[in-house]
Amino acid sequence: MAAGFIIAYVDVTDPQQYEEYKVLSSKAMQLHGAEVLVRGGKAENLEGEWSPTRVVVLKFPSVEAAKAFHDGEAYRAARKAREHAARMNMIVVEGVA
Repeated sequence: MAAGFIIAYVDVTDPQQYEEYKVLSSKAMQLHGAEVLVRGGKAENLEGEWSPTRVVVLKFPSVEAAKAFHDGEAYRAARKAREHAARMNMIVVEGVA
């Protein structure tokens, strides 16, 4: 079975409020078996015009598990905490482990 990866580009607008989101999203990740591959490390543009300020990559056992994380009650609470703290762009991608 192919793994599921969530890739997110985050533009944090309120760092203090974003801390609450990080706590709640971390709990949601644990509940859904996410493996954190990238979370806010330094990003450097190699090609094109994309210059993200914060990138997150999460690995799940499957695309379905990644979607269950995103749609689950725990992550919904995290998203609510993030509403005025950041702008989020997020995709789910099927891939190999």
